[in-house]
Amino acid sequence: MTELPLSFFERLPKTDLHVHLDGSLRLETILELASEQGVTLPATDVPGLRDAIHAGENTGSLVKYLEAFAITLKVLQTKEALYRVAYELAEDAAAENVRYMEVRYSPMLHTEQGLRLTEVVETVIRGLHDAELDHGIESRLILCGIRNISPEHSLEMAELVVAYKGRGVVGFDLAGAEYDHPAKDHHEAFSLVRRNNINVTIHAGEAYGPPSIAQALHVCGAHRIGHGCRLREDGDLLHYVVDHRIPLECCPSSNVQTGAITSLPSHPLRLYLNLGARVTINTDNRLITDTTVSKELWLAHTQIGLSLRDIKQIILNGFKSSFLPFHEKRRFLAVIAKQLDAFSEDGTIDEELLRSLSQQAAHGHGHSTPPTLVVTSS
Repeated sequence: MTELPLSFFERLPKTDLHVHLDGSLRLETILELASEQGVTLPATDVPGLRDAIHAGENTGSLVKYLEAFAITLKVLQTKEALYRVAYELAEDAAAENVRYMEVRYSPMLHTEQGLRLTEVVETVIRGLHDAELDHGIESRLILCGIRNISPEHSLEMAELVVAYKGRGVVGFDLAGAEYDHPAKDHHEAFSLVRRNNINVTIHAGEAYGPPSIAQALHVCGAHRIGHGCRLREDGDLLHYVVDHRIPLECCPSSNVQTGAITSLPSHPLRLYLNLGARVTINTDNRLITDTTVSKELWLAHTQIGLSLRDIKQIILNGFKSSFLPFHEKRRFLAVIAKQLDAFSEDGTIDEELLRSLSQQAAHGHGHSTPPTLVVTSS
């Protein structure tokens, strides 16, 4: 198998379905926002801040990994900061040809300076939409409850999801420390979301074993599983996931960083793919894991041994697994499948075909209209 360079993967059209807003800032932006806001950080330069956040380092546990968010959240308490970070995330993703992205975060974590929850949601929606107008990347939001915070707060996040359904928000998630914080404790939030026919994804099978995944599916009604790297420990449940086409939001580098997986070559992603699971590859946290979607796909190719054919299937899985309406998925898939034909196993790219397809897409589709927002009084 010819080993393809990172630059090849940067050209591929792709998705990122599992990316946290508060874990995907630019280091320079954190420093600038801290200076503007008078926030004290553990370091005042890029190398020092990178070390403080442990970007790309193996932290050994999910709890240790999550400590970095205490730093990033300090500067994400104003509308200006939220707008900027949302816009820059979409801009960075578009630069590596991510065509569709689902950004997740928990609005309740951004209210320390008095922002209303509705302001937090609408500001991020505007940032993503303006980036779409400028860079052509489509993005939607997934709002998160937090396992290790009260179920009452998760219910409040679920109410926000219901309020913004069809207005830029496409799903509900449960994130945070997994061990000793079962998803079933947040059943009221999941019940509300499901009664309103809204999509659910849940972090599961990362810091805790297959019972966490089973609970996410059978008790909480998850439509996708975030991570799921310990699913291989229960063959029966694994086949249930495969048979029911339940997508797995794999984040390989993040899984190594948190200690859920010992090394990239030992990641179960290849096993899942060979069994027919609907595997997707995502970043989790661009800053904290020091990664991009292109880098994750390249590592899956060079470290896990996936062929370009495998990578193309994973890319298509990403569009199939999105929380977009069916007709919008079909529109994406029709275009992306043709574009992927331009990329060959020997590393060559049919530039003429890509230009032709880009021209067709430009004539056939314009930018989306701004999302309808709930207007709140000042």
